[in-house]
Parts: sequence; C-alpha cells; structure tokens
Amino acid sequence: MGVFLIFPALWTLYLGLTDVRLTGVAAADPQFVGIENYLTALSDSLFYNALIVTLLFVLGSAVIGQTVLGFLLAWALRGWQSPVRRGLEVLVILAWIMPDSVVAFLWIAYLDGDSGTLNQLLPFVGETEWLLEHALPAIIVFNVWRGTAFAMLLFGAALNAVPPSHLETARLAGASAVQQLRDVVLPTIRGHILTALLLVSLWTFNLFTPYLLTQGGPNFETEVLPIYVFREAFSHGRLGYGAAISAIMILINLVIALFYIHVLRERTS
Repeated sequence: MGVFLIFPALWTLYLGLTDVRLTGVAAADPQFVGIENYLTALSDSLFYNALIVTLLFVLGSAVIGQTVLGFLLAWALRGWQSPVRRGLEVLVILAWIMPDSVVAFLWIAYLDGDSGTLNQLLPFVGETEWLLEHALPAIIVFNVWRGTAFAMLLFGAALNAVPPSHLETARLAGASAVQQLRDVVLPTIRGHILTALLLVSLWTFNLFTPYLLTQGGPNFETEVLPIYVFREAFSHGRLGYGAAISAIMILINLVIALFYIHVLRERTS
C-alpha cells in the first residue's frame, strides 16, 4: 500500500506544486510554484470542458448504462440454469476481459464511416462517421458494452444473497415479478447497488481507453480528464501541471466515494 499507492499519491501532490517539465531547464531544476498550477487549471476552459465531458461519460456509461443493464442481465439470468446461460455469460464477460487495444480496434472497425459494420447494418443512415459526428455517445455506448459484465457479476452475487424464502412468501401473497423486485429484492440489495455504483463510477472516471478510439477529439468533445492529463503532462511536457490535475482528480474521486458511503450509511441506519 505504501509503495504502490501512498507514496505515488504524495509524490503527485508534490509535483503539482512545482513547475517541473518533461524537457528543458525545468526538467533538471524544477522550482516550487505553490498553487499556481491549480489556479491555471481553474482558469483553463479546456479543463472545465474535460471535467464536464468526464461527468457526462460517467453518468451515461457507468451510472445509467452499466448499472442498469448489468442489473437487468443479472435479474434475467438469475434462475436460468442451462448451457445457453453459460454461453451468454461467457460472451458478456469476454467483452470485459479483452485487451483494450483489441477492443478499440474492433470498435473502430465497427463504427468506421466508409466500410464499418454499423453502417452496413443501417444502410438508411448513409456513410455516417460515428466517431466524428456522434463521438461522445459512441464512447458511452462503447464503455457500456465494455463494462456491463463487471456490473452483472456484482449484481449476480447480490441476487444470490436474497433469501429464497422472502421471494416465495411474496409470490404466495400474489406479488407480481415487478412487485417482488420493488418490495423484496431492491430493499435487500440496496447496499450492493450503491457499492456497484461506487466501483463502476470510479473505474469509469479514471478510464483512459477512450483515447484509443478518438484521442480526445473531435474538437475536445471526448477529452475526458485522464486524456487531458496525458496531453498536458506528456504531449506538452508540463509534468507539474499534469500532476496538479491528477491531484484534482484524486479529490473528485474522494468526494464521489464519500458521497456513496454517506448514502450507504443512511440506507443501513
């Protein structure tokens, strides 16, 4: 924990207070600049753009997409014991365990405007450049496809923890499937739901994979905060500024985690 987590975090905080660069004089002899990097970030419109894009990306793909679809898949497969179910689970999980570079190549080919698979399946849309004309929705759908398996596994384990006697009692009382879900299942696994939301939200917030699809374009429409940090720290060589943005990301992650923990404690008290 100290070597791989605490020390890098503290080192990042320190670098964020300096003007260290990748090359030049500041690389050999960085100077302490205090909160100058943070003030620069707060006055940079591209930082706010990256923050808004990141929040939309997390809301669309993690909070709404992966969580909802993952739960629906886990609910639909909860009592289905057959080889077909195992095959479906393998296909869904395969999307999660494939290397990022392979997945990105597949989706670039799928969404290509000239000869992409999606345009072939939807001939009425013409030669639509999905990664240019609908860039943010495209990476949101991509991440939903990519991460739903993780949410499905979490919810599958949660649904297995629901006592069968509770569902049987509700069924004998005449409750429909929707009523069982609303009155028995959701209250029982609400802690698991919040935990799943926390994990997929933090994972998505720090995701760099969209860079493999769009490199943050077009016109910064898909430049999430990890891509913004990469561009400033390595493309522009401003390591100190990139470290300051990373520290802000750590703070935002902490706020998200504390919010979920607060809601979880309220639900369980």
